[in-house]
Amino acid sequence: MFKSWILAPLVASAGVAMTSPSSAAPAATHAGATDRPVVYRTVNVDGLSIFYREAGPPDAPTILLLHGFPSSSRMYDPLLSRLSDSYHLIAPDYPGFGHSDAPSAKDFAYTFDHLAEVTRHFTQALGLRHYVLYVQDYGGPIGMRLAVQHPERLDALIIQNAVSHEDGLGPLWDTRRKFWKDRAPNEAALRENFLSLASARQRHVGTNPHPETINPDLWTDEFAFLSRPGQAEIQTDLFYSYQTNVASYPSWQAWLKKHQPTTLIVWGKYDPSFQVAEVAAYQRDLPNAEVHVLDAGHFALDEKPNEIAGIMRNFLGRVTHGATP
Repeated sequence: MFKSWILAPLVASAGVAMTSPSSAAPAATHAGATDRPVVYRTVNVDGLSIFYREAGPPDAPTILLLHGFPSSSRMYDPLLSRLSDSYHLIAPDYPGFGHSDAPSAKDFAYTFDHLAEVTRHFTQALGLRHYVLYVQDYGGPIGMRLAVQHPERLDALIIQNAVSHEDGLGPLWDTRRKFWKDRAPNEAALRENFLSLASARQRHVGTNPHPETINPDLWTDEFAFLSRPGQAEIQTDLFYSYQTNVASYPSWQAWLKKHQPTTLIVWGKYDPSFQVAEVAAYQRDLPNAEVHVLDAGHFALDEKPNEIAGIMRNFLGRVTHGATP
């Protein structure tokens, strides 16, 4: 386990923000697009067609990329095009997302336990024995389930705006908690808070002081996905299950403290859903974690692709030496 060379524990007070240091900058010169193609595949998992993107040599260290809400493996295109010269990258779409099968909410249990089970079976179908796990948003609770069930497969953990503590859940979660407590009378408010065009924009822009720098196609494409037939029911059911993640936070924290996985935390500080106080909470559990807090939002890869790819190259170059795929 290496010591963090980036910063002392982050104080979770208002207005605290960190930027990545100049020492990380040289790696960005290696973070440009590679000439290795991305391939688009499907595999049958538990009777479902699961779509995934793959890039890089199969005998290189594997990075398993777990996407957030309501995106898909598409969110990882910036890394697939920047890291595939040295790493084997695998990015699946969960059931109900992207190009994977999306059975009706009446026919499929959209819970985080179920999505984690399908994802675990996906890794087995592809023969992934070891991997670096990159998690963002919904990828966090799915990835934590994988890590807890199979810690021997985890070579390292990369966390980007994914929460395992109450510290990161801000005021937007008040409406969401009411929905968990009493679903029927609060479902309309939840859908407005979570599935509307306005909420899609908020996820991408957040508190960014320069909203003109964010491409509006990002949230209009996202809203188009959420407007597909059956999506409102799928996503509402799945978010009702999110309360099981919050209930699991103490056990995940205990697991992190016990196992101390080699960890990189990259955080977009303009995220209104998962607040930057979460970084300090992770540092309580993982004092050796390497931490970078960036001038970016919830989907930081859209805004800082070269910077994040460069940070990852520095980190992975130290922790995957001699790793098997």
